[in-house]
Amino acid sequence: MSLAVFDDRPCILGEGPLWHPGRGQVFWFDIMGKCLMTRDASGPRDWLFDRHASAAGWVDDDTLLIATETDLCRFSLSTGQAAPLVALEADNPRTRSNDGRADPMGGFWIGTMGKAAEAGAGTLYRYCRGELRCLRKGITIPNATCFAPDGRTAYFADTADHIVWRITLDAEGWPMGDWQVFLDHRDSGLNPDGAVVDADGHLIVAEWGASRVARYAPDGNLVEEIALPVPQPSCPALGGGDLSTLYVTTARQGLSAAALHAAPLSGQTFAIATGWRGQAEHRVIL
Repeated sequence: MSLAVFDDRPCILGEGPLWHPGRGQVFWFDIMGKCLMTRDASGPRDWLFDRHASAAGWVDDDTLLIATETDLCRFSLSTGQAAPLVALEADNPRTRSNDGRADPMGGFWIGTMGKAAEAGAGTLYRYCRGELRCLRKGITIPNATCFAPDGRTAYFADTADHIVWRITLDAEGWPMGDWQVFLDHRDSGLNPDGAVVDADGHLIVAEWGASRVARYAPDGNLVEEIALPVPQPSCPALGGGDLSTLYVTTARQGLSAAALHAAPLSGQTFAIATGWRGQAEHRVIL
């Protein structure tokens, strides 16, 4: 595997990489910078928001669904205009959106959290064809939202609990039954952050504070890891022409001057050539 800096703009809190299959382009966010970022043939581009934005799904070749601290909005890449779709805790100034991803049935899962990571302040939601429904409450740091190739299994983590959960989905994409523990890192103290599932069903997790991305088999066993030159990887996405390039966002948030000196690439976005094969990101159906 070969690792390279894909984009050297340092994010305070990089998050939410999305490979758009129609555009052949990766998008990501700097949550604290209130910024959507990408690179195209002309070089780096960005769009600034007046509120925190953190995750996206693709609707068509010009349109993203974007999660912000107050709403889910329809965002035009050609005009830079955002049109609100549904409020997201707009009446609670203490919270913001965090990790999110589209599911195989065209829904969009999004987690919220306290802006100071207050314990239990967050909620996990699913937006589907105009309806926003609460899935789970009492979350501290929602992360690792992703879906197995069978289309009937979802993963989710509360980073503060050091646990990745798994749950079965019904034919319409709604969770059914009980959440089951998939990875339990309470003894090791590993912090599962953003995640994606590859075409073979392996869960690929950015482990905040551990300077690595880890790949777990469907049975939960660690099968591979990629060391990174930064301590705080935040979220992976598989993209590129054959969906084998791993894009990883990272963060500078909370690092001391000494830590930044030791890891000056912190906050930059990486691209890693792998032998893995990703799933195409699912389309959000509005």
